[in-house]
Amino acid sequence: MDFERICEGDFGTKVCVIGAGTMGGGIALHLANLGFEVTLLDLTPQSVREGFDRAKSASPPHLYLPQNESRVRLGSIEADLEWLAEVGWVCEAVVEKLDIKRDLFERIEPLIAPDAYVTTNTSGLEISLLAEGRSEAFRSKFMGTHFFNPPRYLKLLELIPTKETDPRAITAMTRFLEERVARRVVPAKDTPGFIANRFGMWCMYKAVHIAERLGLSVEAVDAITGPFLGRPRSGSFRLNDIVGLDIMQDIAGNLIARCPDDPFIGVLQAPESLSYLISKGWIGGKVGQGFYRREGKEFLSFDLATKAYRQRQEPELPSLGDLGKLPLVERLRTAIELRDEVGEFLRLYLIPALEYAQYLKAEISHDHLSFDRVMQWGFAWELGPFGMLDCLKSGATGVNEGPFFQEGRQLDFAGKYVSIPEEPEYKSLQSFSVLEDAGLYRLRDLGEGVTAISLATKMGTISPDLVNALGELMTSGKVERYVLTSEAKCFSAGFDLNFFREKIEQEDWEGIDRALTELQQLSLLLGQTPGCAAVFRYCFGAGLELALGCPVAAVDAECQVGFPEARVGLLPGGGGTARARCIAQVHGTQEIAKLAGRMMLGVVQNNADAARAEYALRDTDVTVYHPDRLLFEAIALARSAEPIATPEWRALEGPVAGMIDSAKSQKRAAGEISEHDERIGDKVKSVLARATSFEDALDRERDAFVELCRNALTFARIQHMLATGKPLRN
Repeated sequence: MDFERICEGDFGTKVCVIGAGTMGGGIALHLANLGFEVTLLDLTPQSVREGFDRAKSASPPHLYLPQNESRVRLGSIEADLEWLAEVGWVCEAVVEKLDIKRDLFERIEPLIAPDAYVTTNTSGLEISLLAEGRSEAFRSKFMGTHFFNPPRYLKLLELIPTKETDPRAITAMTRFLEERVARRVVPAKDTPGFIANRFGMWCMYKAVHIAERLGLSVEAVDAITGPFLGRPRSGSFRLNDIVGLDIMQDIAGNLIARCPDDPFIGVLQAPESLSYLISKGWIGGKVGQGFYRREGKEFLSFDLATKAYRQRQEPELPSLGDLGKLPLVERLRTAIELRDEVGEFLRLYLIPALEYAQYLKAEISHDHLSFDRVMQWGFAWELGPFGMLDCLKSGATGVNEGPFFQEGRQLDFAGKYVSIPEEPEYKSLQSFSVLEDAGLYRLRDLGEGVTAISLATKMGTISPDLVNALGELMTSGKVERYVLTSEAKCFSAGFDLNFFREKIEQEDWEGIDRALTELQQLSLLLGQTPGCAAVFRYCFGAGLELALGCPVAAVDAECQVGFPEARVGLLPGGGGTARARCIAQVHGTQEIAKLAGRMMLGVVQNNADAARAEYALRDTDVTVYHPDRLLFEAIALARSAEPIATPEWRALEGPVAGMIDSAKSQKRAAGEISEHDERIGDKVKSVLARATSFEDALDRERDAFVELCRNALTFARIQHMLATGKPLRN
């Protein structure tokens, strides 16, 4: 079978991962999540079972749903290599030893299907060396596919062909990985460590060296190299623990051996603290201690000077607070000039790192954009090194070139500006022109008659004013087809609790009922116009009620979804209780009782597939596994969407009310719920089990919501959530 047809979807779903270690197990489960039939092989039946069990119990979890593990078939290299003939793609992920990988490729070449592709997940061995001795046909479809750990959560994949890889195979594999494996692919040159490990590991080592040189604490360095630099909260030392100090040592050793002509490679010689921790076996998070040690809920810090653990200390770096609120570009320009510990660290760490990127770029990458994307997508940097160089003032570094990016163009390695190719499937919401800024929401032109209705409130918070404005919009005739989404960093965190607090204080029960009525009506209005909700990160409470009102929802796979209202003493009152019942009813009375139990506790799901399995999403809603294609997929769904009818309400068979009461009583007797939780459960039951129609259910959930608002225990929960951001169980 021609592999280019695989990219069009004309391919089974059978793939094989060889190697059940940390990466192999994670890749196998990621592929199982996506619907592939996965064969996972390791040396022996015992080793593959042990590796698979470790992968299933990993934290954070690899699987979206526990049942996805059934898509993985386990086998041994010794007994089951003939299974390779069934698959279209073999991904090798065995130990990072050149001879072991070569021997494996020699064994499997006669067994694979003629059109199958073989790739290696090596993190740094040259692909051309691994391909030596193989046939021309094998080499033409052989390349590196460097996943990042954990594969479910990190979207970057470095694709490394050799000079002998067929260009058509590169194109086919790129499309396959982007469209079917849900990765962002960056091409890298076939050099030791590729881009991520060659440059990223150097930066990790450099931070430790400079910390030791300046006598800075691990907390201080992590504070400087975290969000202050536009990077994750893990900073440098916590990142080291996450990666594993032993892994760092192995990668550094390989790079030192394979890059003897690199004048900057000496940075990868182990700093004193790193050597000491490795000698003690304190190699990071997987053993519970490295630069940080976990003791119960507390973290201790490793003192680089005394080589002993101590209580964590808040670093005294006032300039971080002073500059932290500035935009990143301005923050970098200012911080690099500071005459304090922050400025000194950045001049000794950041500037050499940027200069090293300039030195390496032509050797390891194809262009500046690829280099930056690896650091942005693989290390979660807000700006890559060349984006940072564009931010800094002329003369701040030894790099006398640039700007590297300018109005949709980038500087190529020959010194000419070339256009950055358009990628319509990855366009962000902000790249579409604004048709109208209504304050609480914006309208954007998504093309071909589709309009984005994007919430413009903080965290996509729903308020009565926003509900009224959207209601007027949906009846104005302005919108023919739509995508409902958000300008914020999440779809919606739910209804504004401050509104309910104020109404409770005023004892304005009619005002609460009116707000809920308008929310229910808006949800129904959204279903009368063809459209799609594009849901990401958080979709809670009222936000979910609006999403379920749309004809269809496209939901980012990692989105947290659910009705957490019980955590503030309430139940979903904008149509959510009724809609969840309509979703669950086709699965039987027992499932309605389970739904009631979750609503009583305010349970939310941590991914879209789990939310669908627990009836927080409809079977027709679409999980988007590629994190950057959500809007693209939502636009396509909006173009084909049709208006939907009011949800059908079905009579239930069996004593559903009694089942809810029984489960509630058992939880109460076991001390798992409070009396107020039980009260909320009764209100949920009144909707799920007693309502006679969808309209009756809407009335019942509003009445129950208002009655709970009258209870002092609910008001206490609302107050506590607003004050602390945490639920109160009273």
